[in-house]
Amino acid sequence: MGTCFSSSTKSTAEISPFDLVVKPPPPPSAAATAPPTQRIPTATATKTETVTFAATVRLYGPPNSLVTSYLRFALLHKKVPLRFVPSEDQKPTIQVGSETVSGSQEVLLRYIEDKFPEPRLMIWKFNLEGFDEATPLIVRAIWLQHRSMLWHMERMLRWSEDLAARGGKKAVDPSVGTPKMEIRKFAKSYTHLQELMLEHAQMEERILFPVLESVDRGMCKSANEEHGRELPMMNGIKEDIKSIGVLDSGICSEALFSLASRFKSLQMMCKTHFEEEEKDLLPMVEAAEMGKEKQKKLLNQSLEVMSGTHSYSFDFLLEGLTPQEAMQYLDLLMKFGDPNLISSFLCSDVVD
Repeated sequence: MGTCFSSSTKSTAEISPFDLVVKPPPPPSAAATAPPTQRIPTATATKTETVTFAATVRLYGPPNSLVTSYLRFALLHKKVPLRFVPSEDQKPTIQVGSETVSGSQEVLLRYIEDKFPEPRLMIWKFNLEGFDEATPLIVRAIWLQHRSMLWHMERMLRWSEDLAARGGKKAVDPSVGTPKMEIRKFAKSYTHLQELMLEHAQMEERILFPVLESVDRGMCKSANEEHGRELPMMNGIKEDIKSIGVLDSGICSEALFSLASRFKSLQMMCKTHFEEEEKDLLPMVEAAEMGKEKQKKLLNQSLEVMSGTHSYSFDFLLEGLTPQEAMQYLDLLMKFGDPNLISSFLCSDVVD
Protein backbone atom coordinates (compact mmCIF):
# COMPACT_ATOMS: atom_id res chain seq x y z
CA MET A 1 0.00 0.00 0.00
CA GLY A 2 1.07 3.54 -0.62
CA THR A 3 2.91 2.75 -3.85
CA CYS A 4 2.86 5.40 -6.58
CA PHE A 5 0.65 4.38 -9.49
CA SER A 6 1.82 6.84 -12.11
CA SER A 7 1.85 4.21 -14.83
CA SER A 8 -1.69 3.00 -14.12
CA THR A 9 -4.45 3.62 -16.62
CA LYS A 10 -6.96 3.84 -13.79
CA SER A 11 -8.14 7.09 -12.29
CA THR A 12 -6.71 7.78 -8.85
CA ALA A 13 -10.13 7.17 -7.32
CA GLU A 14 -10.34 3.61 -8.64
CA ILE A 15 -6.99 2.21 -7.48
CA SER A 16 -7.30 -0.28 -4.61
CA PRO A 17 -4.83 -2.50 -2.73
CA PHE A 18 -6.00 -5.36 -4.96
CA ASP A 19 -3.83 -3.84 -7.72
CA LEU A 20 -0.75 -4.53 -5.60
CA VAL A 21 -1.55 -8.22 -5.32
CA VAL A 22 -2.78 -9.42 -8.70
CA LYS A 23 -2.49 -8.15 -12.23
CA PRO A 24 -5.73 -7.68 -14.19
CA PRO A 25 -6.54 -10.07 -17.04
CA PRO A 26 -4.75 -9.19 -20.31
CA PRO A 27 -6.62 -6.85 -22.69
CA PRO A 28 -8.29 -8.35 -25.77
CA SER A 29 -5.34 -7.30 -27.95
CA ALA A 30 -3.09 -9.57 -25.91
CA ALA A 31 -5.33 -12.62 -26.24
CA ALA A 32 -3.16 -14.10 -28.98
CA THR A 33 -0.10 -14.18 -26.72
CA ALA A 34 -1.69 -15.05 -23.39
CA PRO A 35 -3.75 -18.11 -22.39
CA PRO A 36 -7.40 -16.97 -22.22
CA THR A 37 -8.49 -19.51 -19.63
CA GLN A 38 -7.37 -21.17 -16.45
CA ARG A 39 -7.66 -24.89 -15.73
CA ILE A 40 -7.58 -25.62 -12.03
CA PRO A 41 -8.26 -29.02 -10.39
CA THR A 42 -10.36 -28.82 -7.22
CA ALA A 43 -10.87 -31.33 -4.46
CA THR A 44 -14.46 -30.36 -3.67
CA ALA A 45 -15.91 -30.04 -7.16
CA THR A 46 -17.51 -32.91 -9.01
CA LYS A 47 -15.17 -32.40 -11.95
CA THR A 48 -12.37 -30.18 -13.21
CA GLU A 49 -13.56 -27.52 -15.58
CA THR A 50 -11.98 -24.78 -17.65
CA VAL A 51 -12.84 -21.42 -16.13
CA THR A 52 -12.46 -17.95 -17.54
CA PHE A 53 -12.47 -14.84 -15.42
CA ALA A 54 -15.18 -13.52 -17.74
CA ALA A 55 -17.58 -16.29 -16.63
CA THR A 56 -20.25 -15.11 -14.20
CA VAL A 57 -20.08 -16.78 -10.81
CA ARG A 58 -23.47 -17.36 -9.22
CA LEU A 59 -23.81 -17.45 -5.46
CA TYR A 60 -27.05 -18.97 -4.11
CA GLY A 61 -28.13 -18.65 -0.50
CA PRO A 62 -30.38 -16.82 1.96
CA PRO A 63 -29.73 -13.05 1.88
CA ASN A 64 -29.86 -12.88 5.70
CA SER A 65 -27.10 -15.47 6.11
CA LEU A 66 -23.71 -14.45 7.49
CA VAL A 67 -22.06 -17.24 5.50
CA THR A 68 -23.63 -15.98 2.27
CA SER A 69 -22.34 -12.47 2.96
CA TYR A 70 -18.88 -13.76 3.85
CA LEU A 71 -18.62 -15.74 0.61
CA ARG A 72 -19.84 -12.74 -1.37
CA PHE A 73 -16.99 -10.61 -0.04
CA ALA A 74 -14.51 -13.39 -0.81
CA LEU A 75 -15.71 -13.60 -4.43
CA LEU A 76 -15.70 -9.82 -4.85
CA HIS A 77 -12.06 -9.75 -3.77
CA LYS A 78 -11.30 -12.29 -6.48
CA LYS A 79 -12.56 -9.72 -9.00
CA VAL A 80 -14.77 -12.23 -10.79
CA PRO A 81 -18.17 -11.29 -12.30
CA LEU A 82 -20.63 -12.15 -9.52
CA ARG A 83 -24.38 -12.52 -9.36
CA PHE A 84 -26.16 -13.25 -6.10
CA VAL A 85 -29.35 -15.31 -6.40
CA PRO A 86 -31.51 -15.36 -3.22
CA SER A 87 -32.45 -18.88 -2.15
CA GLU A 88 -34.38 -20.41 0.72
CA ASP A 89 -31.84 -23.22 0.97
CA GLN A 90 -29.81 -22.53 4.12
CA LYS A 91 -26.71 -24.13 2.58
CA PRO A 92 -25.00 -21.66 0.20
CA THR A 93 -24.11 -22.90 -3.29
CA ILE A 94 -21.61 -21.63 -5.86
CA GLN A 95 -22.09 -22.22 -9.56
CA VAL A 96 -19.35 -21.63 -12.15
CA GLY A 97 -20.46 -22.69 -15.61
CA SER A 98 -21.85 -26.22 -15.31
CA GLU A 99 -19.95 -26.83 -12.07
CA THR A 100 -21.95 -26.57 -8.84
CA VAL A 101 -20.51 -26.83 -5.32
CA SER A 102 -22.21 -26.55 -1.94
CA GLY A 103 -21.07 -27.15 1.60
CA SER A 104 -19.81 -25.40 4.70
CA GLN A 105 -18.19 -21.97 4.74
CA GLU A 106 -14.71 -23.49 4.95
CA VAL A 107 -15.36 -25.94 2.10
CA LEU A 108 -16.69 -23.21 -0.19
CA LEU A 109 -13.88 -20.83 0.71
CA ARG A 110 -11.26 -23.43 -0.12
CA TYR A 111 -13.08 -24.09 -3.39
CA ILE A 112 -12.96 -20.36 -4.22
CA GLU A 113 -9.24 -20.29 -3.42
CA ASP A 114 -8.57 -23.28 -5.68
CA LYS A 115 -10.79 -22.10 -8.50
CA PHE A 116 -9.55 -18.51 -8.54
CA PRO A 117 -6.05 -18.59 -7.02
CA GLU A 118 -5.25 -14.88 -7.39
CA PRO A 119 -5.22 -12.97 -5.19
CA ARG A 120 -4.73 -15.47 -2.38
CA LEU A 121 -7.20 -14.61 0.38
CA MET A 122 -6.59 -16.98 3.22
CA ILE A 123 -3.53 -17.57 5.37
CA TRP A 124 -5.59 -19.72 7.78
CA LYS A 125 -4.24 -17.97 10.85
CA PHE A 126 -3.71 -14.39 11.97
CA ASN A 127 -0.02 -13.73 11.37
CA LEU A 128 -0.05 -10.30 9.75
CA GLU A 129 2.84 -8.08 10.82
CA GLY A 130 4.00 -10.58 13.41
CA PHE A 131 0.65 -10.87 15.19
CA ASP A 132 -0.54 -14.29 16.28
CA GLU A 133 -3.51 -15.94 17.96
CA ALA A 134 -2.47 -14.45 21.32
CA THR A 135 -2.91 -10.90 20.03
CA PRO A 136 -6.01 -9.34 21.69
CA LEU A 137 -9.02 -9.14 19.38
CA ILE A 138 -9.48 -5.39 19.67
CA VAL A 139 -5.79 -4.85 18.86
CA ARG A 140 -6.16 -6.84 15.63
CA ALA A 141 -9.24 -4.81 14.66
CA ILE A 142 -7.59 -1.45 15.43
CA TRP A 143 -4.43 -2.38 13.53
CA LEU A 144 -6.43 -3.31 10.42
CA GLN A 145 -8.52 -0.15 10.69
CA HIS A 146 -5.29 1.86 10.82
CA ARG A 147 -4.12 0.15 7.63
CA SER A 148 -7.35 1.02 5.82
CA MET A 149 -7.40 4.65 6.94
CA LEU A 150 -3.76 5.20 6.01
CA TRP A 151 -4.26 3.69 2.58
CA HIS A 152 -7.32 5.82 1.88
CA MET A 153 -5.48 8.94 3.03
CA GLU A 154 -2.59 8.14 0.69
CA ARG A 155 -5.06 7.52 -2.14
CA MET A 156 -6.87 10.82 -1.57
CA LEU A 157 -3.57 12.66 -1.22
CA ARG A 158 -2.50 11.40 -4.65
CA TRP A 159 -5.92 12.30 -6.02
CA SER A 160 -5.79 15.84 -4.58
CA GLU A 161 -2.28 16.34 -5.97
CA ASP A 162 -3.47 15.16 -9.37
CA LEU A 163 -6.40 17.58 -9.23
CA ALA A 164 -4.07 20.43 -8.31
CA ALA A 165 -1.59 19.58 -11.07
CA ARG A 166 -4.43 19.69 -13.61
CA GLY A 167 -5.72 22.96 -12.21
CA GLY A 168 -9.18 21.48 -11.85
CA LYS A 169 -9.38 20.63 -15.52
CA LYS A 170 -10.92 17.45 -16.91
CA ALA A 171 -9.18 14.17 -16.08
CA VAL A 172 -7.74 11.89 -18.75
CA ASP A 173 -10.00 9.06 -17.58
CA PRO A 174 -13.46 9.70 -19.11
CA SER A 175 -15.15 7.64 -16.37
CA VAL A 176 -14.35 10.42 -13.89
CA GLY A 177 -16.67 12.79 -15.76
CA THR A 178 -16.57 16.56 -15.79
CA PRO A 179 -14.48 18.52 -13.23
CA LYS A 180 -17.63 19.20 -11.18
CA MET A 181 -18.52 15.50 -11.23
CA GLU A 182 -15.01 14.59 -10.14
CA ILE A 183 -15.12 17.00 -7.20
CA ARG A 184 -18.44 15.47 -6.12
CA LYS A 185 -16.88 11.99 -6.23
CA PHE A 186 -13.90 13.31 -4.28
CA ALA A 187 -16.23 14.81 -1.66
CA LYS A 188 -18.19 11.56 -1.33
CA SER A 189 -15.00 9.56 -0.84
CA TYR A 190 -13.74 12.00 1.77
CA THR A 191 -17.06 11.80 3.63
CA HIS A 192 -16.57 8.04 3.98
CA LEU A 193 -12.99 8.56 5.18
CA GLN A 194 -13.93 11.25 7.68
CA GLU A 195 -16.75 9.15 9.13
CA LEU A 196 -14.39 6.17 9.49
CA MET A 197 -11.76 8.29 11.22
CA LEU A 198 -14.24 9.97 13.56
CA GLU A 199 -15.88 6.71 14.62
CA HIS A 200 -12.49 5.07 15.07
CA ALA A 201 -11.38 7.91 17.37
CA GLN A 202 -14.66 7.75 19.33
CA MET A 203 -14.26 3.99 19.69
CA GLU A 204 -10.76 4.34 21.13
CA GLU A 205 -11.83 7.10 23.52
CA ARG A 206 -14.93 5.25 24.78
CA ILE A 207 -13.75 1.63 24.76
CA LEU A 208 -9.96 1.21 24.53
CA PHE A 209 -8.60 4.15 26.50
CA PRO A 210 -10.74 3.60 29.64
CA VAL A 211 -9.40 0.03 29.89
CA LEU A 212 -5.81 1.24 29.75
CA GLU A 213 -6.44 4.23 32.02
CA SER A 214 -7.91 1.89 34.64
CA VAL A 215 -4.53 0.19 35.08
CA ASP A 216 -2.27 3.20 34.52
CA ARG A 217 -3.86 6.65 34.70
CA GLY A 218 -2.49 9.11 32.16
CA MET A 219 -1.31 6.44 29.72
CA CYS A 220 -3.63 7.69 26.93
CA LYS A 221 -3.15 11.43 27.40
CA SER A 222 -0.95 11.84 24.31
CA ALA A 223 -3.33 9.83 22.09
CA ASN A 224 -6.30 11.91 23.24
CA GLU A 225 -4.40 15.09 22.42
CA GLU A 226 -3.63 13.75 18.94
CA HIS A 227 -7.34 13.18 18.35
CA GLY A 228 -8.00 16.76 19.37
CA ARG A 229 -5.44 18.11 16.89
CA GLU A 230 -6.69 16.00 13.98
CA LEU A 231 -10.36 16.99 14.21
CA PRO A 232 -9.97 20.67 13.19
CA MET A 233 -7.79 19.62 10.26
CA MET A 234 -10.38 17.09 9.07
CA ASN A 235 -13.13 19.71 9.32
CA GLY A 236 -10.97 22.21 7.44
CA ILE A 237 -10.50 19.78 4.56
CA LYS A 238 -14.25 19.25 4.39
CA GLU A 239 -14.84 23.01 4.14
CA ASP A 240 -12.13 23.33 1.47
CA ILE A 241 -13.84 20.67 -0.64
CA LYS A 242 -17.19 22.46 -0.30
CA SER A 243 -15.61 25.74 -1.42
CA ILE A 244 -13.90 24.14 -4.44
CA GLY A 245 -17.19 22.56 -5.45
CA VAL A 246 -18.78 25.94 -6.13
CA LEU A 247 -15.81 27.45 -7.98
CA ASP A 248 -15.34 27.39 -11.74
CA SER A 249 -12.70 24.86 -12.79
CA GLY A 250 -10.47 27.56 -14.27
CA ILE A 251 -10.11 29.57 -11.05
CA CYS A 252 -9.74 26.90 -8.36
CA SER A 253 -6.08 25.97 -8.91
CA GLU A 254 -4.82 27.74 -5.78
CA ALA A 255 -7.56 26.19 -3.66
CA LEU A 256 -6.67 22.73 -4.96
CA PHE A 257 -3.00 23.15 -4.05
CA SER A 258 -4.09 24.25 -0.58
CA LEU A 259 -6.31 21.16 -0.32
CA ALA A 260 -3.44 18.87 -1.34
CA SER A 261 -1.21 20.52 1.27
CA ARG A 262 -3.80 19.97 3.99
CA PHE A 263 -4.13 16.32 3.00
CA LYS A 264 -0.37 15.89 3.19
CA SER A 265 -0.30 17.36 6.70
CA LEU A 266 -3.20 15.15 7.83
CA GLN A 267 -1.61 12.04 6.34
CA MET A 268 1.72 12.68 8.07
CA MET A 269 0.03 13.49 11.38
CA CYS A 270 -2.13 10.35 11.32
CA LYS A 271 0.73 8.10 10.26
CA THR A 272 2.81 9.29 13.22
CA HIS A 273 -0.18 8.99 15.54
CA PHE A 274 -0.99 5.42 14.46
CA GLU A 275 2.65 4.34 14.71
CA GLU A 276 2.86 5.70 18.25
CA GLU A 277 -0.35 3.94 19.26
CA GLU A 278 0.85 0.65 17.79
CA LYS A 279 4.21 0.97 19.52
CA ASP A 280 3.22 2.36 22.90
CA LEU A 281 -0.48 1.68 23.59
CA LEU A 282 -1.63 -1.46 21.80
CA PRO A 283 1.03 -3.71 23.40
CA MET A 284 -0.35 -2.61 26.78
CA VAL A 285 -3.69 -4.23 25.94
CA GLU A 286 -1.96 -7.59 25.78
CA ALA A 287 -0.12 -6.76 29.01
CA ALA A 288 -3.50 -6.25 30.70
CA GLU A 289 -3.97 -10.04 30.38
CA MET A 290 -7.67 -10.07 29.55
CA GLY A 291 -9.49 -13.36 29.11
CA LYS A 292 -11.20 -14.30 25.85
CA GLU A 293 -14.68 -13.36 27.08
CA LYS A 294 -13.48 -9.89 28.11
CA GLN A 295 -11.75 -9.53 24.75
CA LYS A 296 -14.94 -10.50 22.89
CA LYS A 297 -16.92 -8.00 24.96
CA LEU A 298 -14.48 -5.19 24.12
CA LEU A 299 -14.49 -6.08 20.43
CA ASN A 300 -18.28 -6.01 20.26
CA GLN A 301 -18.45 -2.75 22.19
CA SER A 302 -15.99 -1.24 19.72
CA LEU A 303 -18.09 -2.43 16.78
CA GLU A 304 -21.23 -0.94 18.31
CA VAL A 305 -19.53 2.46 18.55
CA MET A 306 -18.47 2.09 14.90
CA SER A 307 -21.86 0.83 13.71
CA GLY A 308 -22.20 3.63 11.15
CA THR A 309 -18.96 2.70 9.42
CA HIS A 310 -19.77 -1.00 9.44
CA SER A 311 -23.32 -0.47 8.18
CA TYR A 312 -22.90 2.22 5.51
CA SER A 313 -19.18 2.34 4.69
CA PHE A 314 -18.16 -1.27 5.18
CA ASP A 315 -17.11 -1.74 1.55
CA PHE A 316 -15.04 1.44 1.89
CA LEU A 317 -13.29 0.07 4.99
CA LEU A 318 -12.45 -3.23 3.28
CA GLU A 319 -11.32 -1.51 0.06
CA GLY A 320 -8.47 0.05 2.03
CA LEU A 321 -7.09 -3.39 2.89
CA THR A 322 -5.31 -6.02 0.86
CA PRO A 323 -7.51 -9.06 0.13
CA GLN A 324 -5.78 -11.08 2.87
CA GLU A 325 -6.22 -8.27 5.40
CA ALA A 326 -9.88 -7.82 4.44
CA MET A 327 -10.61 -11.51 5.00
CA GLN A 328 -8.76 -11.37 8.32
CA TYR A 329 -11.07 -8.53 9.36
CA LEU A 330 -14.14 -10.47 8.25
CA ASP A 331 -12.89 -13.50 10.19
CA LEU A 332 -12.67 -11.41 13.36
CA LEU A 333 -16.26 -10.31 12.95
CA MET A 334 -17.55 -13.77 12.03
CA LYS A 335 -15.72 -15.69 14.78
CA PHE A 336 -15.97 -13.29 17.71
CA GLY A 337 -18.69 -10.75 16.93
CA ASP A 338 -22.24 -10.93 18.26
CA PRO A 339 -24.20 -12.71 15.47
CA ASN A 340 -27.10 -10.25 15.54
CA LEU A 341 -24.77 -7.25 15.40
CA ILE A 342 -22.61 -8.69 12.62
CA SER A 343 -25.71 -9.74 10.68
CA SER A 344 -26.91 -6.13 10.71
CA PHE A 345 -23.58 -5.12 9.15
CA LEU A 346 -22.99 -7.82 6.56
CA CYS A 347 -26.39 -9.05 5.46
CA SER A 348 -27.61 -5.57 4.49
CA ASP A 349 -24.74 -5.47 1.96
CA VAL A 350 -25.78 -8.50 -0.09
CA VAL A 351 -26.87 -7.32 -3.53
CA ASP A 352 -28.60 -8.90 -6.50
